[in-house]
Amino acid sequence: MAFEALGEILDETLKLPVKDKVYVVPPPSAATGLRVQAIMQAAAVAADGGKIDDAVLADAAERDMYRDVLGTAHAEMVADDVAWPTLKHCAVTAMVWIVQNKDSAERYWNSGGDPSRLAPNRQQRRSSSAAANKTRSRGSSSGTKPHQGNRAGGKKRAPRQ
Repeated sequence: MAFEALGEILDETLKLPVKDKVYVVPPPSAATGLRVQAIMQAAAVAADGGKIDDAVLADAAERDMYRDVLGTAHAEMVADDVAWPTLKHCAVTAMVWIVQNKDSAERYWNSGGDPSRLAPNRQQRRSSSAAANKTRSRGSSSGTKPHQGNRAGGKKRAPRQ
């Protein structure tokens, strides 16, 4: 068995629908992909209160990251005069795609960039917690039976009248 060409088995583009047009984001170069990975990792470290690698962030500041991650779609969006929030959402979606995968990028896209909308909706949370509440807990695994009204010495209490 021989390896198939990746272009034939992988869709290496990201298709972003904006109003009446679909912008096709080509796959990033290896250098762009590695740079985005490093920047996103530095951002995650910073978000957790860690020390930021100034060299990584300086590299990002030197280049137009949105142009790089959107590729040819960037020029199309600028020519079509899309709004800044739209271009930004497209670029961040592309970064999620580069760092994670298409499924994650789709979830980010559909959330409108709102982290609270990435969580399951209220109905899903309710049905999940309802199912969890119906799950019976396991019994004791210590091998002892729970106390069932026996007094010390094994005598049972007389029923109250």
